[in-house]
Amino acid sequence: MFSWVGSEEAYVDQIDIRQVGPVVLGRFGGCSTAGQTKNEDGCLVMTGTDWELTVLLDAHNSAESAELVAEQFLMYQERLHQQLEQAAESVLPTFEQIILELLTEDTFRARCETCRGETACLVVVRKGNYVFWLSVGDCIAHLFHPELAGLGQHSLNQRQFFEWIGQVNTFALPVPCYTRGIRELRQGHNRLFLTTDGLVECPGEPFSDATDIGRAFRGTEAQEAVLTLLTTIKHHAVRDSTTILTWSIDVTGDVTQPSNA
Repeated sequence: MFSWVGSEEAYVDQIDIRQVGPVVLGRFGGCSTAGQTKNEDGCLVMTGTDWELTVLLDAHNSAESAELVAEQFLMYQERLHQQLEQAAESVLPTFEQIILELLTEDTFRARCETCRGETACLVVVRKGNYVFWLSVGDCIAHLFHPELAGLGQHSLNQRQFFEWIGQVNTFALPVPCYTRGIRELRQGHNRLFLTTDGLVECPGEPFSDATDIGRAFRGTEAQEAVLTLLTTIKHHAVRDSTTILTWSIDVTGDVTQPSNA
């Protein structure tokens, strides 16, 4: 498993792009000229036979909460790997329960109570021809595909601005609040794209619309597209850090179509 939190290396004024298995990771810690001094993002990437598991974190009031969540996923690494090697129809309908067990474990919750700050947390899993996500907070997940784009559909999740894990913890509420879903990928070329909010809340808002993000990937390699996105917001003197995870999946088999298609 690849794991990183911005407290390890902040990438302030620095763009870093690297390949983690099939996943392209892009990081930019924000501009010091705009007042940025730290990076409280984080991410994890796991890969297997026909799956990828990604976790995107965006903390505030310190990176401690992102560090805690990353450590918790690392502790569950073997179990997650074993589960995701099973057939999609076996693991995906119940995968939410595994993530909830991980995030509500007593020792983890006790550590959250004593940490400083809280984090948004977005979990996205691609297994076979399906994608599962569980989202706490305001990180962003898109699924780009020409067929979906033609219908104006890009987003997997909806951003929520008052959900976190950490010192303030949705899983300490009488009724925890989060969103989750499972979606079938479409036939052809699918691109999953995850980002923290620095990309979309940049001055001038060059990428506030998902179509502008998707356009950056047309006719170019993923690393070049991510470089374009991060270079653009750097030139716009963005203060907030941005972390991007993106990868593509080509589906060749039949997919769901309407009965009269």
